[in-house]
Amino acid sequence: MSTTIAAISTGSAPGGIGVVRISGDNAVAVAASVFAPADGSDLNALGGYRAKYGNIVIDGEKADNAVALVFRAPKSYTGEDVAELSVHGGLLMVQKTLQAVLQAGAVPAAAGEFTKRAFLNGKMDLTQAESVAALIAAEGEQSLKASFHALQGALSRKINGVLEQLLDVSAVMAAWVDYPDEEIPELSEQELKATLQTCYQALGDLLNNYENGQTVTKGVVTAIAGRPNVGKSSLMNMLTGTDKSIVTHIEGTTRDIVEEDITLGGTVLHLRDTAGLRATQDLVESIGVEKAQQAIDEAQLVLAVFDTSLPLSEEDRTLIETCKGRPAIAVLNKTDLATRLETDEIEAAFDKTVYISAKNDEGLDRLSDAVGDLLGIADFDTTAPLLANARQKQNCQNAFDSIGEALSALEAGMTYDALNVMIDSAADELLSLTGRKATAEVVNNIFSKFCVGK
Repeated sequence: MSTTIAAISTGSAPGGIGVVRISGDNAVAVAASVFAPADGSDLNALGGYRAKYGNIVIDGEKADNAVALVFRAPKSYTGEDVAELSVHGGLLMVQKTLQAVLQAGAVPAAAGEFTKRAFLNGKMDLTQAESVAALIAAEGEQSLKASFHALQGALSRKINGVLEQLLDVSAVMAAWVDYPDEEIPELSEQELKATLQTCYQALGDLLNNYENGQTVTKGVVTAIAGRPNVGKSSLMNMLTGTDKSIVTHIEGTTRDIVEEDITLGGTVLHLRDTAGLRATQDLVESIGVEKAQQAIDEAQLVLAVFDTSLPLSEEDRTLIETCKGRPAIAVLNKTDLATRLETDEIEAAFDKTVYISAKNDEGLDRLSDAVGDLLGIADFDTTAPLLANARQKQNCQNAFDSIGEALSALEAGMTYDALNVMIDSAADELLSLTGRKATAEVVNNIFSKFCVGK
């Protein structure tokens, strides 16, 4: 018999409704202990995918109007009996309902325990379970779509397709080696090579798309950099749509890092507005300049801002040098003023140059397009299979390497039993990736990062 667990499954803020989720063999009985249907019926007799309107009863008194939903095993999220109690979404009411459920015999759910039970009960594989956390954490439209398609099994189908081919050739090779007298047809070298190359290519495609996938799903750490008064803070405010950064005509106004997350072109940018880059004797400002340089060094994208109304300065040219070899976009600000900047020199130094007027909120669409093009996500296919994290990437990389070794060994004329060791190693990595052969330690580590209630 499984322990019956319970947790609040809605956010920790007031809302229209709050949901307490219960899962386990006694889930419906526990819910029935605190919920009284308005029609006087017994909640225990309710079939799956049915709802009842009634009241939450705490210490013998009606405490709130509520709706009880019942899902019967195995046709539930966790694969167990599940009951959900939806009450009015005040934090106190939701907490009191959870306490009543726990007093009725449920135990508090651990982080991610509902989804962990879904995985253990075969409702989803490990890649789909991880996509649940990604879906919850998604901030950008592309991230949301990519996580949803992973939940629908896009990566699972890709990995299982490769795995099936590897297991098939492994079985044929093992049978031929182990039972030489049974006249089992030998797998031809040509067939084996074609299969391994197909698998190698499929995993290679996943690995090659990993960085773009991370950009879409995790967002991009982005530094806004430039000398004082070029309009960095104005750009920050234009991007965020708020007066996030202080804007004045006084040089050195921004002295610390100002941070904000925004969505630009469907992609999340973790913006960092930095202090103006210049030599200064001011102790506080010099610390800000040092932090600005550190932010540039750590950034995955630099928005290098220049003032079109002034000629290039020594600080501008230092920034151009700093941005060499980095993903960076030249943002030429103050196009509402007469141009004195040597724009040809800047355009030659950067892959992407965008002209804007942050003061007049002009050029945001052009900047959005440039970000998408530079990061390689402008035409990103969110329906494609996607490696979601370092664990998945490592398993895929290990399998890719093993198949590569098998191909090299095949070219060298090694025996099939030796080749099969490499193929089995690749298969084991893919089985671990989807969770069919993952260790308990790996599984526990994955679900420990989930929020409670999911």
